[in-house]
Amino acid sequence: MNINPGESTVELKQQVHSQILFGPELDKHSSSEQFLLSIYNSVQTSIFIVDVLEDGDFCYVALNPTHERWIGISSENLRGKKPEDILSPDDAAKVRQHYADCVRFGKTISYEQCLQFQGVPTWWSTTLTPLRDANSRIYRLIGTSSNITPVKQVAQAKEIQTAQEQLLEAIAQWIRESLDLDTLLHHLVKEVRHCLGCDRVLVYHIQPEENSAVIAESTITADSFLGQKFPDPGLIAKYQERSGRGCIQIVEDIYTAGLHPSQVDVFDSLQVRANLVVPIWSQQQLWGLITAQHCHKPHQWQEIEIDLLKQLATQIGIAVHQAELQEQVQHLKAQLDLQKQQHQTQLQQAQNFQVLVRRITEQIRDHQPQTQVLQTATQELVPLLQLECCYIEIYSSCGTQATVTCEYTTTTSQHQGLTKKVADLPEVYRSLLAKQYWQSIEIVPGWHPKLLVITQLACPIFDDQGILGNLWLSRPTQEMFDEFEISLVQQIANECAIAIRQARLYSATQAHLQQLEQQERLKNEFVRTLSHELRTPITSISLAAQTLESALTPEGTLNIEIVPQLLQILHNECGRESKLINDLMTLTYLEAEPTAPTLIAIDLQTWLPPIVESFRDLTHCQRQKLHLNIDQSLPPLETDITDLERIVTEILTHACKYTPAGEIITVTADLIQDAVQLRITNSGLEIPATDLPRIFEPFYRLMRNDPWAYSGTGLEMALVQKMVKHLGGSIYIESANCQTTFIVKFPTATTL
Repeated sequence: MNINPGESTVELKQQVHSQILFGPELDKHSSSEQFLLSIYNSVQTSIFIVDVLEDGDFCYVALNPTHERWIGISSENLRGKKPEDILSPDDAAKVRQHYADCVRFGKTISYEQCLQFQGVPTWWSTTLTPLRDANSRIYRLIGTSSNITPVKQVAQAKEIQTAQEQLLEAIAQWIRESLDLDTLLHHLVKEVRHCLGCDRVLVYHIQPEENSAVIAESTITADSFLGQKFPDPGLIAKYQERSGRGCIQIVEDIYTAGLHPSQVDVFDSLQVRANLVVPIWSQQQLWGLITAQHCHKPHQWQEIEIDLLKQLATQIGIAVHQAELQEQVQHLKAQLDLQKQQHQTQLQQAQNFQVLVRRITEQIRDHQPQTQVLQTATQELVPLLQLECCYIEIYSSCGTQATVTCEYTTTTSQHQGLTKKVADLPEVYRSLLAKQYWQSIEIVPGWHPKLLVITQLACPIFDDQGILGNLWLSRPTQEMFDEFEISLVQQIANECAIAIRQARLYSATQAHLQQLEQQERLKNEFVRTLSHELRTPITSISLAAQTLESALTPEGTLNIEIVPQLLQILHNECGRESKLINDLMTLTYLEAEPTAPTLIAIDLQTWLPPIVESFRDLTHCQRQKLHLNIDQSLPPLETDITDLERIVTEILTHACKYTPAGEIITVTADLIQDAVQLRITNSGLEIPATDLPRIFEPFYRLMRNDPWAYSGTGLEMALVQKMVKHLGGSIYIESANCQTTFIVKFPTATTL
C-alpha cells in the first residue's frame, strides 16, 4: 500500500493530539470527546489544554496551532510547565484562580482577562471546560480563547477620548478663571494621571543656570520628585537643540527600547518602566516638559494618549504665556512705584549719610578707640538702610582669615567673633581682595513656615597700604542694594579704613614702647643678676684672702692648718669666676651670629657610653641609679663633638643636681622617624607647668630658696639651648607624673 507522507504526518499529529486530549485509550471515551478532538485540530479558535494534577496543581499539556500563533509559544515548549513558568507572577495568580474556580464549580466558566506574552498586553475572552474520568474526577481543563484586544482598545479609546474632552474643557475653564500657574499645574497633573491610568505625571520647568526642577507632580508611589532636578541632562539637551514641536520621547519598555545603558540606569533608579515625554513651548521657547510614567510594568502608549499629552502641553504653554504677561504688567507697575519711593528714600538717605560721615570723622579726629568708631558705623547703618544685620570683619596678618570684630543686629547675634577662612569662599573674597564690592541674594537655610530670603552686600575696607577688612550688610528682602546705596556704604568703608589704620598705628607705637620698656627691664635685671653672680665668688675670695693674710702675719693667732682650706676656697672661687665669664662670653657669641660648627661623624654607640660613665661615681655617691639605653641601629651622627659633649654633660649635671636619692636617671638614644633623639629622664622631680618655659632663662634656678646646694653659673641651660639650635637641632622639656625629661632631636638630614 502506498502511503502519502504528508497524510501520514497529519494522521500522526492527530494521533498525538488525541493522546494528549484523552490518553492512549481513545475508544473508551464518548463521542463528545471525539468531537472536541476535531475542534482542537480544525477550528481557528485558540485552544489550550491544562492537566489537573493529583495534588491540585496545574500544568499545561498543549496548544492548538491557532493559539501557538497568537502567543508565540509552541506546544512542545509549553508542555509540562506551570503558569508561573510562562507568565508574570501577577498574571499567573489570576490564571490559577480561574482554573481553581472551574475545578471547584465543576462546570464550564467564562471570563475576560488581560495577559502579557513577550511583553505585549493582550485581552482574552476565555471559556474553561472540565473533563472527568471514569471516577468523575476532573483530570483536565480545555480552554478556548478569543483575542478581544482590538475591541478593548476601542472601548478604552472611547473612554479616554471622553475623559480627554472633559479634561481639556476643564483646563480651559481654569485658565480663564485663574492666573495662578502653580494651582493650574497641580490640578492638571492629578487629572491627567487619572485619565491615562498611569503611575506618575510630572511637569518639569526648564530654567537657566541649573535652576530647572519638577514643579508639579501627581503619583501613586511613595517617592516624590517635586522640587528635584531632572537627572538625565542628555534628554534636556536634546529638546533644547531642537525647535520642532513634534519632538517627543516614547519609551514603552526601558529594557527593550534600545536606550543607552546610562539612560536605562537613570530610569531604573527612578523606578520608571515606561515613559512618555512631550515638550511644552511658550512663545517659541522651550519652557518645560510634561511626562507620563508607568513604574512597574511596560506600557504600549496609544496614539490617543500621545495626542492628549500634546494638547495639554499646548494649553500649558498658553497658560504660561498668560501668566508671564500678567507678571510683566505687575512688575512694570511695581517698578514705577518703587522708583518713586527710591527717589524719596535716596534724598533722605543722602542727608542721613552726611550726618553719619561727619560724626565718624569727628570721632577719628578726637582719637576715639577703634571699637567705638566701628560700632558707631554699624549701629547707624542698620536703621538708615533698613538692615537686619551689619558687621565688620578684619583680615589676619597673613590674609588667610577674617574675624568679625564688630556687629550690630536687630535679631540674635550671629557673627560676633566668627572667623572665616578666605579659601572656603573663593568667589566672595576674590572680588573683595581685588577692592571690589560683592552682592548676593540667598535663601536662609533650614525649614521655615515661609521662605526667607536675604540680600547681602560686602564692601572692602582698604587704603593705599592694602586691604584691612570688609563691611558686611544684610537685609531680609530680595531687593538688591542699588548703586546709590553702594556708593554711600563705600564712603563709610573709607572712614572705617582711616579709623582702623590710625588705631593700628597707635597700637604699634604703644607696643613698640612697651617692648623697649620690657627690653630695658630685662637688661637691668640681667645686669643686676650678673653683678650678683660675679660679686658672690669675689666676696668669697676676699674673705679667704683676709683670713689667709691674718694667718700668715707674725701677730696672727690663727691655726696654720686652715691655710690649705683657704687656698682651696680661693682656687674654687677663681674657677667659678672664670667659668662664669667663659659661659657669658660663649652665650654672647652664640647670640651674635656664630660661625658654622665644625661637623664630624661620630658613632653614638661608642661615643656616648664614656660620657655617661663619667657620672657613675657621682650618682653612686648621691645614691642615684644611672641607666643607658642606645638603639644599636642608630646611624652615625654628623655634628660638632665638642658642643654635643657640652650639651650632654650639662643636662646630666642638671639631672644629678635635682634628682633625689633613690631615684633613677635614664639616658636613651634612638631613631624617631626622621630624627636622632636623645632623652635624659630623671624621676623624683616634677617641674610646675608655669616654670617649664623659664628653664632655659639665664640665672634661673629651680630651688631659689637654697642656691648654695645647687652650685653653678646659672647659664648652663641657656647655653645648652643655644648650642642645640646652633647644631640645627631642637630641645624641649616634659614634666609630669613626678618625672622630668629633656628631649634633644637632630634631624636625619645631618646624619651620614
